[in-house]
Amino acid sequence: MNKHFLWWAAFTTLFAASGLFAAGGALEGEVTKQPLNMAAIVMFLLFVAATLGITYWAAQRTKTAKDFYTAGGGITGLQNGLAIAGDYMSAASFLGISALVYKSGYDGLIYSIGFLVGWPVILFLVAERLRNLGKYTFADVASYRLSQTPIRTLSALGALATVILYLIAQMVGAGQLIQLLFGLPYELAVAIVGVLMILYVTFGGMLATTWVQIIKAVLLLSGATFIALGALYHFDFSFETMFQTAVDISGENIMAPGGLVTNWFDAISLGLALMLGTAGLPHILMRFFTVADAKAARKSVFYATGFIGYFYILTFIIGFGAIILISKNPAYLNADGGLLGGNNMAAIHLSHAIGGNIFLGFISAVAFATILAVVSGLTLAGASAVSHDLYASVIKRGQINEIQEMKISKIATVFLGFIAIGLGIAFEKQNIAFMVGLAFAIAASANFPVLFLSMFWSKLSTRGALIGGLLGLSTAIILVIIGPTVWVDILGNPQALFGSKHPALISVSVAFIGIWLFSITDNSPRAQQDRAAFEAQDVRCQTGIGAEGAAKH
Repeated sequence: MNKHFLWWAAFTTLFAASGLFAAGGALEGEVTKQPLNMAAIVMFLLFVAATLGITYWAAQRTKTAKDFYTAGGGITGLQNGLAIAGDYMSAASFLGISALVYKSGYDGLIYSIGFLVGWPVILFLVAERLRNLGKYTFADVASYRLSQTPIRTLSALGALATVILYLIAQMVGAGQLIQLLFGLPYELAVAIVGVLMILYVTFGGMLATTWVQIIKAVLLLSGATFIALGALYHFDFSFETMFQTAVDISGENIMAPGGLVTNWFDAISLGLALMLGTAGLPHILMRFFTVADAKAARKSVFYATGFIGYFYILTFIIGFGAIILISKNPAYLNADGGLLGGNNMAAIHLSHAIGGNIFLGFISAVAFATILAVVSGLTLAGASAVSHDLYASVIKRGQINEIQEMKISKIATVFLGFIAIGLGIAFEKQNIAFMVGLAFAIAASANFPVLFLSMFWSKLSTRGALIGGLLGLSTAIILVIIGPTVWVDILGNPQALFGSKHPALISVSVAFIGIWLFSITDNSPRAQQDRAAFEAQDVRCQTGIGAEGAAKH
């Protein structure tokens, strides 16, 4: 395997380097031609080389399925907290939320707050119980006392739907970023990200993914801090002066709510999706199996919440700094008066305005690291759903060895990589924060209700979980398809069949009501068995007795 890895690593690095230097000419689409930024190119290639080195190191230590899926359970609470923050502080956070604040001002804060408020739910309700019950994926927990085949299948479908939608946002951010900075065609930029992602996951597994995320989190927090401090420096570190200057430039509406989310339904639905969706993201939930015990899982969430909360404060400052420093600067505007590369590049342009080409190169490399780390975690979660939940547990019914399961996982990684590339190209024009909102709606509607009720409601039955979960999943997907984002923006229809971009209020309600209704009306022998097993499960949930690492708890 090592020889193959070295061959692929060398090929990918040369492919990226030759593409970057050869394509330094015209840019296409929405992006206007830019001078070639050598600092950005050098830092980009250094990061690619460093992460491939990490992957090679991790490949030597990834021998078993536990190593591949959970890094052997040897990650500490602080390390896992940083890795979770790295997973969560995605391209949509760094580029998309800054862009929303740049465009809509105060209203962009709804995404920052929405993304953050899900973490108390995870800290107090999910993390410890998940670690005590599960092994590799959240489907292990959802199916713990229920029938394995239907519930694992449902959980895997929900995980894959969430992963694919989330991947779209990351691939769009990667393509736009590399296209703007290096002059690559958008399609080639997305392909490079996909190839690197496949390498990280296939060879390094969770260990490589974790350390790429840790390094990326430290770099991103450092870079975002510098941008925010640089923006505040222009106003003598006075928030009042900064906000007043933004009002002078863009009008009082920039500080008023209602510009981005215009009605009560969208506000509640978006908030519900972001809060409950966080606790249903498979790549986040999977991280709690990388630590030794439930105590370390709680520490992970504590650290992650602090890092993430601090980061979202920075994105708000960055967005307002961009309004003031670049929105009227012709150096960053195209012929139509819009931002070069689209609004998603607001943070990147602000870094240049504050620190010049060298700092732009650093932030660009960090943004690229952000995307690579997140897509690696997403791909690993998706591949685990295919190999561990669908193939090993459902198709083979546990009659499979670790080598076969890891092989299937690596094949699934390659397929997911190509799917991500294709969808990243198809969704090029979408705002990436909205795309993540769609992923969160799926997670909140399909994954969270089944996971939550399986741990807390004694009357849950397999029939209720299956039907209610499928209703939530299908409702969310259908409303996303017939809503404005897909029906109008992607398919080109004149008017959406469902008027809101945020379906979670309906789909989450459908899921919970469906699970409740079809459980309480289920008097089958299977339902009696499901309910009888709750007490033993609840003891393990709260004490860890019987779980791996229980002795350390």
